[in-house]
Amino acid sequence: MPELTREEVQKQEDFEEEIIPHLDAMYNFALRLTSDPSDAEDLVQDTIVKAFRFFDSYEKGTNAKAWLFRILKNSYINNYRKQSKKPNQVDYDEVATFYETIRAERTDTSDLEDKMFRELIDDDISNALDELPEDFRTVVLLCDVEGFTYEEISNMLDVPIGTIRSRLHRGRNLLKSQLMEYAKQRGYQPD
Repeated sequence: MPELTREEVQKQEDFEEEIIPHLDAMYNFALRLTSDPSDAEDLVQDTIVKAFRFFDSYEKGTNAKAWLFRILKNSYINNYRKQSKKPNQVDYDEVATFYETIRAERTDTSDLEDKMFRELIDDDISNALDELPEDFRTVVLLCDVEGFTYEEISNMLDVPIGTIRSRLHRGRNLLKSQLMEYAKQRGYQPD
């Protein structure tokens, strides 16, 4: 086996530094999309492979999490919608130039509050999220759980910001109505 060049070693180190910290967030998002742990693992693995392949076009220090979530979402669309015979396709050539569209600051995934929130999501809340139609669920997860801005979500999903706002509003309202019984069971009274 030939030894790696200095550039190849540097690429691996940069990849580990920029990308690997986002694995848990990617898995959580993939699990929400697929509702199956095995499919979620496959989706994350596919995303990591594609991210490494296109890592030369990624600009170090930009929003790696947004870049990865776009790759993950595109992989989900291509792989999992094919299985359900939906005709939508995403061109992976977009991934190579995606880094130019997002210049946000790096996202710190070590925020303890975010980790605690993810771990505290109850089964009823998870089930309510899973029952949302896919377009609404995706936007609610990206905005309210992962903390992406409307612009970042718009870029990831190739959807206008107005549509993102509309889906988020409708998704939150659907989620609110689904969780009313959950809240009543725990002693909360609606206004």
